[in-house]
Amino acid sequence: MDTEKSRLANERLHALIPGGAHTYAKGDDQYPENLAPVISHGRGAHVWDVDGNRYVEYGSGLRSVSLGHAHPRVTEAVRREIDRGGNFVRPSVLEAEAAERFLATVPTAEMVKFAKNGSDATTAAVRLARAATGRPRVALCADHPFFSTDDWFITTTPMSAGIPPTDHTVTFPYGDLAATEALLARGDIACLILEPATHTEPPPGYLAGLRALADRYGCVLVFDEMITGLRWSEAGAQGLYGVVPDLSTFGKALGNGFAVSALAGRRELMEQGGLRHSGDRVFLLSTTHGAETHALAAAMTVQSVYVEEGVTARLHALGERLAAGVRDAAAGMGVGDHVLVRGRASNLVFATLDAELRPSQQYRTLFLRSLLTGGVLAPSFVVSSALSEADIEHTVEVVAQACAVYRKALDSGDPTPWMGGRAVKPVFRRRV
Repeated sequence: MDTEKSRLANERLHALIPGGAHTYAKGDDQYPENLAPVISHGRGAHVWDVDGNRYVEYGSGLRSVSLGHAHPRVTEAVRREIDRGGNFVRPSVLEAEAAERFLATVPTAEMVKFAKNGSDATTAAVRLARAATGRPRVALCADHPFFSTDDWFITTTPMSAGIPPTDHTVTFPYGDLAATEALLARGDIACLILEPATHTEPPPGYLAGLRALADRYGCVLVFDEMITGLRWSEAGAQGLYGVVPDLSTFGKALGNGFAVSALAGRRELMEQGGLRHSGDRVFLLSTTHGAETHALAAAMTVQSVYVEEGVTARLHALGERLAAGVRDAAAGMGVGDHVLVRGRASNLVFATLDAELRPSQQYRTLFLRSLLTGGVLAPSFVVSSALSEADIEHTVEVVAQACAVYRKALDSGDPTPWMGGRAVKPVFRRRV
């Protein structure tokens, strides 16, 4: 596989952009050495790099492109609005239409405000919770990897350089109601913020238990539905599990690659960021580009496509076939205990374990390397609805080849000959 143009493009990116990408999870340190493709274009479930190599792509746009690249109905809606102007000195009527469409999709919310990225929405939720409760501290789930680029979250990660020390953020474990109640008993927690589900289903009664605790201790319950929104159900995890948060945040799949996110929730809370109340004003969200008409048109079309075409069900069906194929391939090559597929079918990830069944970046490197050389770009196994049966079959064939290499590395006791260079690295780490 020729990747020379991608290698040169990565050098160019690093010379101009800190980290060589605008999202750390897209950095070339996440990929095997000299095998980090720089993308030229994409269509459906496939992307092409600048060298002309074609890949079946998973985790598209960090889970944001769930209908596939350049989806015709979405791009048509975007083109129509671009020709009508994208940003005005007063709200567009499309803002009301997009809000009505969103609230029809997520009927557990009563008001919504749009922004451009997830961090805007989650930070606005935290700010609103503090204002509404008069309490300073935020409690976030320690078992979930990412909530915001803002200080209240990044201070909890190894990449906290440049952030003043604070005790205003505390953490709680997922699934442990007793530990969470002990935290709330302090009396200074403004909100609980968590992803309602991730790689595992919530324990029975857990989300309802959190709802009851939030009510008992007078704090705000926030569901981060950036990933679960649309992928779990059209109304997100709250629609699937039947537990209503006070506030929730959406993004990623909402725009199919176009920049749009949303903060939604109870009118009583959301209106504190508006003009129709008598209390102190709350600076909720105020973004110049938050309601660009083409992005809102994209979001409205995405929601329509999901409902009309049964996209959530298709994502689950595709994910189930992929997971079964990968597990069979891994077992057939004798690495079924080392290459694991986890998560809800619409949001699959994989784990790579060493001979002692410990997570291994070295084995992840050789696995990714085999996938890439086989034409599969898969930092995860998160599916898009554009995947075909042939794409799944090809992926499983390539996974089987990768698992054969994996078996050789395990048998030799040393994965380095199959890595092709340095190991891929975790996103959150203190040192380069």
